[in-house]
Amino acid sequence: MTPTPEDLAGAVLTIDLVALKDNWRRLNALAGKAECGAAVKGNAYGLGIAPVAKALWEAGCRSFFVARPKEGEELRGLLPEATIYILDGLFPGQAEFYAKLALRPALISIEEAREWAAFGRVYGRKLPCAIHVDTGINRLGFSPAEFDGLRDDRVTMEGLNVTLLMSHLACADEPSHPLNRRQSEAFAAVRARLPGVAASLANSSGIFLGESFTHDLVRPGIALYGGNPTRNVANPMLPVAILEGAVMQLRDVAPASTVGYGATWTAGRPARIAILGAGYKDGVPRALSSTQPNGPAQVFINGRRCPVVGRISMDMMGIDVTALPEGSVKRGARAEILGRHIGIDEAAGWAGTIAYELLTRLGSRYARLYTGLESDSRA
Repeated sequence: MTPTPEDLAGAVLTIDLVALKDNWRRLNALAGKAECGAAVKGNAYGLGIAPVAKALWEAGCRSFFVARPKEGEELRGLLPEATIYILDGLFPGQAEFYAKLALRPALISIEEAREWAAFGRVYGRKLPCAIHVDTGINRLGFSPAEFDGLRDDRVTMEGLNVTLLMSHLACADEPSHPLNRRQSEAFAAVRARLPGVAASLANSSGIFLGESFTHDLVRPGIALYGGNPTRNVANPMLPVAILEGAVMQLRDVAPASTVGYGATWTAGRPARIAILGAGYKDGVPRALSSTQPNGPAQVFINGRRCPVVGRISMDMMGIDVTALPEGSVKRGARAEILGRHIGIDEAAGWAGTIAYELLTRLGSRYARLYTGLESDSRA
């Protein structure tokens, strides 16, 4: 009998594309009159650009955002008809690369705007682009003063086909943060100086701030993939990534015995330890290592949560299954590390990080199973 990929891997990552599509539809409904796009940068937040982009297209998404032009090239090969924006702007000397693939740079400086406009004249037409204005996050984008300078540069402006005016929120996951209102007001002022152009301000969390933030196009990212966009409120999104480690061995550990590198965890009673075939090479943060008898980090197996014990190593991790009925955990059984019972934001909190980092660090050597496209696929 030929083994399946999951038979040969210590860990299995299942990507629920039905949940992904449902999350997009929920956000699309919440966005009201605004179009709902999708951020698929970073290989769709680590979950696989090809199946994710195709699933989002099936759900009805037509506008996509990536960070780098090479990501745009890959996405264009997958979705020939999609609108694709490059968030990191126009890379120097690469206007022809963008133009041939119909990639739209989110221009962030007067230098980029002049280069794009000049190339358009050589190319024979004004090429589509976005203008990215910084309203308070102080990362990429025109300052309001620089934006005024661009508007006053008639030669450059006449050479641009501006299809989107955009900015990015710094504190959208904190609804009461005063910077949200300041950025919204600053963006409204900029928008008034460029009438007739579609506007986009809201990321995942920004969609939940209301109609004054959604404008014409929203750009959800982490919420699509199951991350919670609403701080201190129950997660309204469905989990998309389900990471499971297989039990490689069960060990009876005597009181005062230690588990793992550094002998950081000591059994205070007779314990039954399951060793899972998942470690930091698979994207399980070493910060989930636990010296405490009951966590805080946990996995879900046989209907209940069990604590992580000892240090997580490159290929494996230990969990305490003493509380489960003897014989109920067997070699080859799977324990959920992330998924429907162990939320990604909860696990990220245990590791002292955020859901974004946890997702994008997921490794490549486990079996990847995709469910929910016209035909389920394995990778």
